[in-house]
Amino acid sequence: MAVILLGSKKSRGRTMNIERLIMMVVRMVMGRAVNRGVNAGIDYASRRGKTREEMTPEERASAKSAKQAARRAKQGAKLARRIR
Repeated sequence: MAVILLGSKKSRGRTMNIERLIMMVVRMVMGRAVNRGVNAGIDYASRRGKTREEMTPEERASAKSAKQAARRAKQGAKLARRIR
């Protein structure tokens, strides 16, 4: 992804800023994609691979509590990262 422009020092400075901007956008997009994948995995695991229609009311309640526990675990991990 490195772009090399021949010319003055001024143009090389702009190239670095553009590269940093591109990397920032890529990190944001990748972070959202990873979060979406993690959320989908947690949802799938809490449902134990069944669709909502296939689940009994007890299984739905269990899946809901599992999702809430996972949400609290994610919040705790986020808090721990902030404290550290």
